Amino acid sequence: MKSVFSLAALLLCAQALAQAPAPALPATAAQSLTLHAALDAGAAKVLPQVVSWRRDLHAHPELAFHERRTADLVAGELQRMGYKVTRGLAETGVIGLLETGRPGPVVALRADMDGLPVTEETGLPFASRDKAQTGGKEVGLMHACGHDMHVAMLLGAARVLADMRGQLSGSIKLVFQPAEEGVANEPNGAERLVRAGVLDNPKVSAMFGLHVGITPQPTGTISTRARGLMASSDTFEITVQGRQTHGALPWNGVDPVVVAAQIVLGLQTIVSRQTNLTVAPAVITVGTLHGGQRANIVPGEVKMSGTIRSFDPAVREQLLVQIKRTAEHLATSAGATAQVSFDAGYPVTWNDPALTAQMLPSLQRVAGAKLLSDVAPSTTSEDFSYYGQQVPAMLFFLGVNPAGSDPALWAANHSPRFNPDEAALLTGVRALASLAADYLTVQPTAH
Repeated sequence: MKSVFSLAALLLCAQALAQAPAPALPATAAQSLTLHAALDAGAAKVLPQVVSWRRDLHAHPELAFHERRTADLVAGELQRMGYKVTRGLAETGVIGLLETGRPGPVVALRADMDGLPVTEETGLPFASRDKAQTGGKEVGLMHACGHDMHVAMLLGAARVLADMRGQLSGSIKLVFQPAEEGVANEPNGAERLVRAGVLDNPKVSAMFGLHVGITPQPTGTISTRARGLMASSDTFEITVQGRQTHGALPWNGVDPVVVAAQIVLGLQTIVSRQTNLTVAPAVITVGTLHGGQRANIVPGEVKMSGTIRSFDPAVREQLLVQIKRTAEHLATSAGATAQVSFDAGYPVTWNDPALTAQMLPSLQRVAGAKLLSDVAPSTTSEDFSYYGQQVPAMLFFLGVNPAGSDPALWAANHSPRFNPDEAALLTGVRALASLAADYLTVQPTAH
């Protein structure tokens, strides 16, 4: 923590630049410098509280749609900052609205609040010792994906923006979202919030979010890309129906095992031979394959399931059509049938190209040489994607791997040893606040 507060002390010196009031819509370089100096000074000032929030949240994780203590903390803090607070959307969601009183667009910032059923092994003094009942058994709880960091940083940005209200126009909507990790067979937090109208009243013009970790980037690195940043995630199930017979007399039946094997191989040609990988990469993986009871019986049925990952909405739709066609036609050619079903997961996390280009200078100011503006896409998925289907949106990754640490030893998100570097908190607060402030003070281009 020493490095965190030494940096904070340096940034506090910027407060002297922020004493003179700035006009509502900075139009000159000098006025923008004043705005940014005030923003950075505010971020440095709130940093100790951000660290405190983060540690408190980390010690008390809550599962999806059960984030009641977290929601109480968030709502209370936002009310003290002067935000209009709405609760109860998607059960535990908290929405904060800051109106400047001057006309302008509405910018939204999002943080997800839920923890995971993971027993923590970090050894931190504020490590979670909480447990919960899930799936009929008691499990440990942990913020193993960094959502505690997300909430704390957005609260910090909320404080900075509230203090700068007089220098901004338009409105700021803060979305503290439940259930990014989702619950089996239920709509996730972002999908439910979108259905509940979180992007309306007032209508959101653009939305930003961040995620810590994902890859072992050094602390303070900001990485993003236009277009597909994170993959869509869909599940497929295929049931091959043959005709059971004696294993010594296969010609008297229709062998679904052989057909299933042909389908597994056929699915691989969808990516290798039918998908234009210059547009976006894709993955089709068969993860389960079940059939038969005895070695000398040709079974009547074989079932398989797998996952589909893609980075372009059009490619995603194409893959679904091709999987169904491949399975059904191969089965038909052998006298069998194939029933194909899909469980739609998260869409592609799509960074609007125009919005991303417009806001990269804001991230450049915060991260400097640590900005990676065309990072490789990640095959993980994020429900921030649901917002991007409705309004121009941009998500970015925040590096939290301490300087000098070996990336090969990185305990990634969802690991019981995941321990993001708190020195990244300041960068996250500055980035979120900068995106909102810059969007509201520089008229956005059309999307």
